[in-house]
Amino acid sequence: MSTISTAPVSAAELKRRVRALEEVQARTREFAAANALATREAAVEAAKAKDGAEVAAREAAAAVLRLFNNDAELVAQLLGVTAEELEREAKPVTAARAKEVIEELRARAERPRPIRRARKAGAAAAAAAASSSASAPDGGLADAG
Repeated sequence: MSTISTAPVSAAELKRRVRALEEVQARTREFAAANALATREAAVEAAKAKDGAEVAAREAAAAVLRLFNNDAELVAQLLGVTAEELEREAKPVTAARAKEVIEELRARAERPRPIRRARKAGAAAAAAAASSSASAPDGGLADAG
């Protein structure tokens, strides 16, 4: 059980407690303001990212429709969306922008793929093949006995 002290408190102690309380309140306000500012900035960044993603999705829809000769039914089936939704997304994109997106995709498709993994796997396979062929006689099978 805690007991509340009924002993008188000095004026200096009261002033110290009031100052401490005011400091805590001031820091709390500062933290609240900083939190509000950071949250607002994050919301603005998220909104920009969302807008950018929506534009990219519309451009991708327009490009894929162009690449499939505007066969909205086929593309809609491939993507698992309705043809109306696909056409609605693609409609605001200009033909020129759709061509730019297609050219960017073609350039990306023409770039050679990174072969770092293939080298490691190929080197390991070559080393394994070399060691197994070195231990096997000319017929390719080891003598059983």
